[in-house]
Amino acid sequence: MAQINVIGQNGGRQIDLELPEVNVGVLHDVVTWQLASRRRGTASTKTRAQVARTGKKMFSQKGTGNARHGDRTVPTFVGGGVAFGPKPRSYGFTLPRKVRQLGLAMALADRQQTGKLIAVDGFGLDGKTKGFVAWAAQNGMDGTEKVLIVTDDVQARQAARNVPWVSVLPVAGINAYDILRHDRLVIDAAALEVADEEGEAQA
Repeated sequence: MAQINVIGQNGGRQIDLELPEVNVGVLHDVVTWQLASRRRGTASTKTRAQVARTGKKMFSQKGTGNARHGDRTVPTFVGGGVAFGPKPRSYGFTLPRKVRQLGLAMALADRQQTGKLIAVDGFGLDGKTKGFVAWAAQNGMDGTEKVLIVTDDVQARQAARNVPWVSVLPVAGINAYDILRHDRLVIDAAALEVADEEGEAQA
């Protein structure tokens, strides 16, 4: 059972959160699935049937001293079609929902174990970047680490979005990849409490 201290205007308490042991293999599968789903897969090349070149035979079959060739659309020549080139496709694959949920929980566990997880109940910000920078300095964030802010507090997101070392997400957008690629995670305490209640209900 992990104990997470809550800071902020309504802080001063602890959240007991049941977190799994970190499994690198599961995290790798979840991150790979997420990045594969993000790939656009729009790369496309033309085959010899699609290039705009004449289909006329280049020169006589015999008597020129050159190798025998047909039309200029073959991949052998510059401007010809591409053999086995990429075509638009989806790189996504199916990953069980329970594995995705486990990967997210493990990402949270990793940040909690390293002391890089901060739960906040009430940022008390007015949407100004200057106010967020002061708040961050008071809570040990000085710009030397990449910070992910996960909150539904619109004023906090507005105040943090212009800080170069900070990324912001709504609670609904939290994911394992973004947690792992940032050094520190700052999240709404309410989101962790909901996760704890759901975990108890499933148990």
